[in-house]
Amino acid sequence: MYRIAIANQKGGVGKTTSAINIATALAATGLRVLLFDLDPQGNASTGLGIGQAQRGRSSYDVLIERGGVAEAAVPSSVPRLSVVPATVDLSGAEIELVELEQRTHRLHRAIEETAPLWDVVLIDCPPSLGLLTINAMVAADSLLVPLQCEFFALEGLSQLLGTVERVRERFNPSLSILGVALTMYDRRNRLTEQVSTDVRAVLGKVVFETVIPRNVRLSEAPSHGLPALIYDHRCAGSEAYISLAREVIERMPRARVAA
Repeated sequence: MYRIAIANQKGGVGKTTSAINIATALAATGLRVLLFDLDPQGNASTGLGIGQAQRGRSSYDVLIERGGVAEAAVPSSVPRLSVVPATVDLSGAEIELVELEQRTHRLHRAIEETAPLWDVVLIDCPPSLGLLTINAMVAADSLLVPLQCEFFALEGLSQLLGTVERVRERFNPSLSILGVALTMYDRRNRLTEQVSTDVRAVLGKVVFETVIPRNVRLSEAPSHGLPALIYDHRCAGSEAYISLAREVIERMPRARVAA
């Protein structure tokens, strides 16, 4: 099993859209994929058509050890892609976790117990650097960072990378950066090009070659409970995520994701 946390403490950067569509693309290659929704908003669950009635067990139950990952996982409409859904209960988990033993390793332990069931686990983190995101980083092998092409992008990225270093030092020394994905890319906007150039100058090959464009179909798909790759596989956004998924697979250790 290879575990990827998808994180950025800034909201509205395409984090959940990336999680849904990368998960779909990976499943299409034959991999058994689990998407763990760790965002209290539950957008990844909704975007894959998992209704409230299907969320009998949730990521909250897994964290407080009221249920296991296999018990909480719900099959999506995408073959080989399951989801551990999020509910509003997760919004209070940050406070509850403070009082619990091994509060930073609870997700790691839960996922490890079901290692034979999936080839890849994607963890959709909340837009913050609290205990939920720390749990994801402790549980993950690597981190994928969606980065919106805007003025404050690098400032937020430096804060996130600082947190990654602290997690490495204290909890998970093997945590790596799988890559940074530039999202909401608009070639007509000069600022977009400048941000892209600056990020690549600072991070080099850590930045994926593929950029995710601003695309209406990407925004429409979640309201239909579908990944964009199924809602409209020919749109520019879907084609970009298929290309990004190829890069993700190339960067993952092959032995860890052999089907």
